[in-house]
Amino acid sequence: MSLEQERSDEAADPLDPFRQFLALERDVLVLSAAMFAFSLGFQMTNRYMAEYMSALGASAVVIGLFGSFGNVISAVYPYPGGAISDRIGSRYALTAFGLCSTVGFGIWLVAPAFADVSIGPTSLVIVAIFLGLLLAQAWKSFGLGATFAIVKQSVPPSQLAAGFASTETFRRAAFLVGPLFAAALFYPFGSSDGEIVTAFQFILLVAVAFGVLGTVVQHVLYRPEDDVGKAFEGVSQLLADLRSMPDELRPLLIGDTLVRFANGMVYVFFVIVVTRFLEVGLTLSLPAIGTVSLSPQSYFGILLGIEMLVALLTMLPAAKAAERIGLKPVVALGFAVYAIFPIMLINAPADAAVLAGLFAFSGLRFAGLPAHKALIVGPAETGAGGRVTGAYYLLRNLIVIPSAALGGLLWEGVTNPLTDTQVFTGDPTVAFGLATAIGLVGTAYFVVFGEEFAAYR
Repeated sequence: MSLEQERSDEAADPLDPFRQFLALERDVLVLSAAMFAFSLGFQMTNRYMAEYMSALGASAVVIGLFGSFGNVISAVYPYPGGAISDRIGSRYALTAFGLCSTVGFGIWLVAPAFADVSIGPTSLVIVAIFLGLLLAQAWKSFGLGATFAIVKQSVPPSQLAAGFASTETFRRAAFLVGPLFAAALFYPFGSSDGEIVTAFQFILLVAVAFGVLGTVVQHVLYRPEDDVGKAFEGVSQLLADLRSMPDELRPLLIGDTLVRFANGMVYVFFVIVVTRFLEVGLTLSLPAIGTVSLSPQSYFGILLGIEMLVALLTMLPAAKAAERIGLKPVVALGFAVYAIFPIMLINAPADAAVLAGLFAFSGLRFAGLPAHKALIVGPAETGAGGRVTGAYYLLRNLIVIPSAALGGLLWEGVTNPLTDTQVFTGDPTVAFGLATAIGLVGTAYFVVFGEEFAAYR
């Protein structure tokens, strides 16, 4: 029997990445460690950026524009990343992107020093925050298509969801640890703007340290046999991939884009809802310790940890369930959670236990993520998984770009610049309610028109 046949007969093992990690296989160890380091740094900082910017004087509109700027980067970085890797090789490309992310965290760290410097209608601190994002998101947005292609080539078609669940576990572990780090670093500080800025600078110091560590480790130890960007052929290849996207992906792409647009409208404001709209902290009486009071900023980190713990506990079971009931129901469940969560959060009472339950519910949206990825790459021809994935995410992310800016306008309101009269009075409930409505439309569209991947029927 050939190696390929043997591979296709083997069941995908969701624990295999951990076995490889513990066996210290060089490249698996190095790339897993780098993935953990940069995911932790970005997750523990980016989820708090709205709070940081608000403490530095940014309006809801500016925060929304920041979210949309992040969407732009997510859409356009992967293809230039491939071109850079094509030119200098994957090892040096990963090092360069890691260095960029680390510098980005550093720019966010020193940004408050420029708070008193004005640039037109804004201040240099806000410009520095946007510049920092341009760099900080570099490593996160690199190699997306390559990851999908590797999983597609490594497991049988009927085991794709389990394969993606295993790779996601590494990344999501950092998503769990990062916010808990942030919660601990926020704990000694209060809720005034000055204290929030100081606390977040400590968080950024940790992010810079992890970025330096990840960059050095991957540059010194990573020794790939092939270059990730080797097959990149430029804009003509991109256009060809967009035209040749499998027909089965189109209903998924439409539904997914609507759901992600809805989530993008409000995602950056989740921290603001908890810390400034509801102002929910947590007070606990612990034996031998006494009373512990968590500020809303610190408690938000705990909520993110709860969300990610549920995600880690449910991804693997959901992936295995997909093998029995199909990918489509699992993906639809994730879409539904994405859609419903905003309206539930904005209407929640100012109660710590209720918020803990809501964020635990939000963690279920990640349960459908491995099945979603399998549904994207499954219909692709062998050898084309990376390009199909890149084309899919490019289309989706381009359309989602203005979502956060729209959410910011709905939150703060719209003023006629000529007459200085308010056209629409901002209302967070309207922003979050509209997000849920759009998300439900996307979910319903996918339920009605989405197609099951043949290997899971």
